[in-house]
Amino acid sequence: MTMEQKSALKDKNYDLIHAIQMSLENIYRMETYISDAQARGDSELATWFKKIQENNRKAGEQGKQMLMARMQQEGR
Repeated sequence: MTMEQKSALKDKNYDLIHAIQMSLENIYRMETYISDAQARGDSELATWFKKIQENNRKAGEQGKQMLMARMQQEGR
């Protein structure tokens, strides 16, 4: 059983910001995995990693848009 870590600083956007960060980090991590798979000649695995990378890119962009909208609402 794993326990979730509780953050010391918890505002209403904390989880959103953290999820954006994880998505963006995963984009770069997948780049390494794609290169590794291609170096081994495993195009099936490289393609799968590319799909994961694209999903993270979309999630990161959606999260950034959501965060921007929330920040603009708070600035009113």
